[in-house]
Amino acid sequence: MSLYAPLSLLLLVPFWLLVTALGFSLMYWAMGITPWTDAFIASGSSLLTLGYVGYDSLILHLFSFMESTIGLMLVAMLIAYLPTMYSAFQQREAAVSLLEVRAGTPPTAAELIWRLYGIEPDINDRKRFWESWEQIFTEIDESHTTLPALVFFRSPRTGQSWVVASGVVLDAAALQQSAVDEQHLSHTLLAMRAGWTALNHIADFFDVPYNPDPQYPTDPIHVSRADFDAALNRLASQGVPIRDDRDLAWRNFAGWRVNYDSVLLALSRMTMAPEVPWLAEHTFVPPDEESGETAGSLKKAE
Repeated sequence: MSLYAPLSLLLLVPFWLLVTALGFSLMYWAMGITPWTDAFIASGSSLLTLGYVGYDSLILHLFSFMESTIGLMLVAMLIAYLPTMYSAFQQREAAVSLLEVRAGTPPTAAELIWRLYGIEPDINDRKRFWESWEQIFTEIDESHTTLPALVFFRSPRTGQSWVVASGVVLDAAALQQSAVDEQHLSHTLLAMRAGWTALNHIADFFDVPYNPDPQYPTDPIHVSRADFDAALNRLASQGVPIRDDRDLAWRNFAGWRVNYDSVLLALSRMTMAPEVPWLAEHTFVPPDEESGETAGSLKKAE
């Protein structure tokens, strides 16, 4: 799977050239150039602008000019396409690598929250972080639906993935809004909204099935209450202000997570992203009836 994206990109233009050559070969054959091997040679001569096959009719010359133009256009597209792909890939991977500084290796939402509070205690610094990821999610939305091969381009470092990075940032935003005892930041909500919107648009492009209007507990999440409490205990021990009502915090977190949970897992499987905490199939737990009473209202209230 790691070779799928680069190989598909490199073979795309040769495939287009081959299909074009075969198509025009049939057209030349239908116009009287026989046998079919001569028709194929005539097609290749025109497509690659070699010009060593002559024609004795105007219509064949017109076909030759048309095929030569198509060949030049395909080469020009390749020259423009590769730098565009690399530029978008480089911007994405720069954001993924920068996240490793704050979220650790492998990245986790709890580590990211702790570093945001321990290293960047100024609330304005945290606002800038969420603003930057709102922009990053918007760019991923645009680039990964315009250039869909980017979805399958893997990070150069083992353990890194744009899907994993997206999940960590979204989970950190959900933790921030549900469990951290601080005024709610609109920048966090906007980053979270931009994130799951980008994931949904990418899933739509690849026809990945998901519920566009999920509700918890009808739609369960792949994070257990035990993992959630463990993350809060760690943050509290590191000095991050945590809300006293853990049950309410869990319900709120689940109400946010359900908006992107199924899409995140589906894209993780599709891209064969590395397994990290809170992004693995084995963490699935059924919904807790006791804690699900307000989950449906969270998405509506948002």
